[in-house]
Amino acid sequence: MTKPGIYFFFFFLISGLLASEPAPKTILFFGDSLTAGYGLDDAATQAFPGLIQQKITAAGLPYRVVNAGLSGETTAGGLRRINWVLRSPVDIFVLELGGNDGLRGLAPSLASQNLQALIDKVRAKNPKVKLVLAGMTMPSSMGEAYAREFTAIFPALAQANGATLIPFLLEGVGGVPELNLPDGFHPTAAGHRLVAETVWRWLQPLL
Repeated sequence: MTKPGIYFFFFFLISGLLASEPAPKTILFFGDSLTAGYGLDDAATQAFPGLIQQKITAAGLPYRVVNAGLSGETTAGGLRRINWVLRSPVDIFVLELGGNDGLRGLAPSLASQNLQALIDKVRAKNPKVKLVLAGMTMPSSMGEAYAREFTAIFPALAQANGATLIPFLLEGVGGVPELNLPDGFHPTAAGHRLVAETVWRWLQPLL
């Protein structure tokens, strides 16, 4: 084979290999200030979705993480903006909303209805999507009966929709002063590292 022939051979070989590489799948984290990384110096790398991307990259997995967290978001607010977020296909949808509803004392039944409507919209646009639901609890100051009712909506929704449930997103972090900002609600960078470990434990089997 002549030199030009060799060059063309390798050109087409490399082109074919590149073309055969699958496009990365998308993991969308849709949530409030916890997902957005409120109060961190560099939310893109320190918030738990960014840390999940680092784990995925290190493992050589074909996924890209999209952080669609918005500070102050409620389930009603999330329902209003979900269509805009779903303009691109999603393979894994991680839903982290409800905490702000609870802290405002809104009816858990209403939060549950909004979350179900969100899930329905995601599934309608992406029928094969894998769903992950982040569970949340309320402080005892909200009242024991309210806290129980609020906490119960997440496992009920997960079971009804065949979703993977993260029982408590802030496991080992919530209520620990040194792992939270002075407001007592938002994790520090160290807290987010623990949150990422919790999320990874439930997310990794889906990848």
